[in-house]
Amino acid sequence: MNEILESLHARKSVRVYTEKDISNEDKDTILNAALQAPSAGCQLLYTILDITDQTKKEKLAELCDHQSFIAKAKLVLIFCADCQKWLSFYEEAGLSPRRPGAGDLLLAVEDAVIAAQNAVTAAESLGIGSCYIGDVMENAEDMKELLGLPPYVYPASMVIFGYPTKQQKERKKPKRFRLSDIVCENTYQGKESQEIRRMFADKNDGINYDEWMEAFWKRKYESEFSNEMNRSMEVYLKEFHRK
Repeated sequence: MNEILESLHARKSVRVYTEKDISNEDKDTILNAALQAPSAGCQLLYTILDITDQTKKEKLAELCDHQSFIAKAKLVLIFCADCQKWLSFYEEAGLSPRRPGAGDLLLAVEDAVIAAQNAVTAAESLGIGSCYIGDVMENAEDMKELLGLPPYVYPASMVIFGYPTKQQKERKKPKRFRLSDIVCENTYQGKESQEIRRMFADKNDGINYDEWMEAFWKRKYESEFSNEMNRSMEVYLKEFHRK
């Protein structure tokens, strides 16, 4: 494998960091890499919030399911799907644009997370670890107030960065599914019972499939944070459904 492929295969989420700061030069490198990401019509339908205020970091840690390690990160970036700024651009030209819809939001979310992944890949090449924080989608009302988000701007993803500790470097990366489990040729192909159980045969630590899946279901799909993310998304979607 070449250097880029090795980096992609080696990269894993890092949640514990050393005290070493990220230099301004490396920070700019990460941010400039984000801007080089593919974008729909080269519109860059996102805004990146660089969270430098420690009080805000601590508040984000609480709002994002009480994950204290967020406040200890050396760099905190929130990639907002931004359907507002192009309204301003159009209006500056004397145009009367329609209000953004759900399709515009999804397109902006795509732009935002592609940019985020560019930042993650760039950081990895510099020896800087990262971790996506999906919980930034929770607590819509508090997030909007904390981050000063106007209508039609949605916090699609937060990524935190820092130099990994020795333990984090040595921590084993979770196994992925096989390529054949994920890739379907031409059309979607559902999995039969035997195929599903085979997919998890080496992922459930020897625990009975049904028991493992029930525990995972409760911890993730039926969790409080999952339900809150769905509720928060409904708050944002109301903005896009207004006439």
